[in-house]
Amino acid sequence: MTEDLDKLMEVMTAAFDPLYGEAWTRRQVEDALLFGHTYYSLVDAHGNAPSAETPAAGFTLSRHGFAEEELLLLAVIPQERKKGLGKILLELLSDSAKHRGAQRLLLEMRKGNPAESLYSAFGFYQIGERPDYYRLLSGERVNAITFARDL
Repeated sequence: MTEDLDKLMEVMTAAFDPLYGEAWTRRQVEDALLFGHTYYSLVDAHGNAPSAETPAAGFTLSRHGFAEEELLLLAVIPQERKKGLGKILLELLSDSAKHRGAQRLLLEMRKGNPAESLYSAFGFYQIGERPDYYRLLSGERVNAITFARDL
């Protein structure tokens, strides 16, 4: 688990722009995983499980509850974006969430996040918006958009 957490944090550091404050700390990820019903997937640049020879290039972190699974984080390192890893990660999440009994995936993101096109292409649709939900490092407020995808 510690080795996977190291890989996950390496991807997190590379993938999230500090301007938006979206990256979680190691402690936040550890705490989420300790509570149970929180799951992660790691992939290398080819969409396979990472190994000593192939470092992690992306991950998902999700939380299962009742008939829903919430995507908490999805990250792909910048040099591997636009190569299909996001879709692979969403497929892995969908399959594992269905196996856990989920009938729907949920996610929330800041308005203007470029990942919106990935989510829309994968069948997510907007179900809500929270005004001024996120605060950027600059102090600017940005709306949050909530999406769902039926499994």
